[in-house]
Amino acid sequence: MGLKYQHIDVVLRNLLVEDAQRLWKARGVQRPNVSQLSITTGINRKDVTQRLLRLSEALPRTEWSASAKTFTLWLQMAARDPSLRRLANSAGAIGPTFEAVASQASRGDVHHRAVLEELVRLGMVTESADFVELSVQAYVPAHDLQGMLAFLGDNTRDHLQAAVSNTLGERAPMLERAVFVGGMSEEDCTRLEELARLRWDSLHRELFDQMTTALDAAPQPGTRRIRIGIYAYHENELEPDGAPSAEKPARSNGT
Repeated sequence: MGLKYQHIDVVLRNLLVEDAQRLWKARGVQRPNVSQLSITTGINRKDVTQRLLRLSEALPRTEWSASAKTFTLWLQMAARDPSLRRLANSAGAIGPTFEAVASQASRGDVHHRAVLEELVRLGMVTESADFVELSVQAYVPAHDLQGMLAFLGDNTRDHLQAAVSNTLGERAPMLERAVFVGGMSEEDCTRLEELARLRWDSLHRELFDQMTTALDAAPQPGTRRIRIGIYAYHENELEPDGAPSAEKPARSNGT
């Protein structure tokens, strides 16, 4: 995609400064000065100063998206009642409407029309004169590179945070498990991935229901966040010369 070393260097320096800030704050220094950050990162003071002025979120945080919240709530409703995959888009209609779902999901902070336009732009819903209908089975902004990168960043960040926390052993182990086997056919890999998708759909609905219930029942917002995910990946294990690599036995790992 045209990424050069200079681009990676900029990103890594920014990450070092951000991590140094977190490190000093963990030690009780709420506003570390330039000298402290420079010593910690090995980046000169002038460079640190410039980066502090420019540091910002490069991508949107996916959990803050009103469209993601609305889509997830709508998908949960449709899982319980398939007829709800199609909703009226006007406030005066009889029965559930998209406006009501968007208002509930965003807690009224974002106008339902803006949410609908974003979901249509992402290719996740279709809109007619009186109705809107789900087009996909999961919130994956495949038509929006920035949105996909945001999901990649958020999901990968928390996956690695759990792995690092478990590796360092500084607190109670977090869920982080995987099962692996080599020597499989493409058909078997596809079948196993589909099995994981089906099981995740059920677990996803259960988790979302419990999260929503907990939030609604809480007298005031808490201070912690949680992300629970699943992944599958398979590829050809051929060696560079085209010969098959040694088969690997099945194994599982994680905490």
